[in-house]
Amino acid sequence: MINTVALMGRLTYEPELRSTANGISVLSFQIAVDRSYQAQGQERQADFIDCVAWRQTADFISRYFHKGSMIAVEGSIQTRNYTDKNGNNRKAVEVVANNVSFCGSKAETGTGAPAGGFNEPAPSYSSATGSDFEEIVDDDDDLPF
Repeated sequence: MINTVALMGRLTYEPELRSTANGISVLSFQIAVDRSYQAQGQERQADFIDCVAWRQTADFISRYFHKGSMIAVEGSIQTRNYTDKNGNNRKAVEVVANNVSFCGSKAETGTGAPAGGFNEPAPSYSSATGSDFEEIVDDDDDLPF
């Protein structure tokens, strides 16, 4: 069976770190993920996806991500049944985050959300010539085969 999810979006609210009775860190958060399809003449739609992280992943998100931060999440979908405060049976669907990554600008990830907050446009990225990454050189001359 396969249950793998990969998402990239912005946190919709400030994540709040909690602990279970056994002292295990747990963090619930929500990310807004733009849909890839946009009907002509309409605004782009987004899905708001509930996520949960446990232990070190929860601590990491709490420390480095804030409302409006761009985040990449790898995990799995989990469902659970519960009874709400009115006695109604409900089902929750959420992504259990196994791995998370930064995907915003250095300024954004270093200090949290950008000054403009959640509605600020996505950061621009430098071209390959102004990149922090080294150029990959395809040099097969040294290979022994």
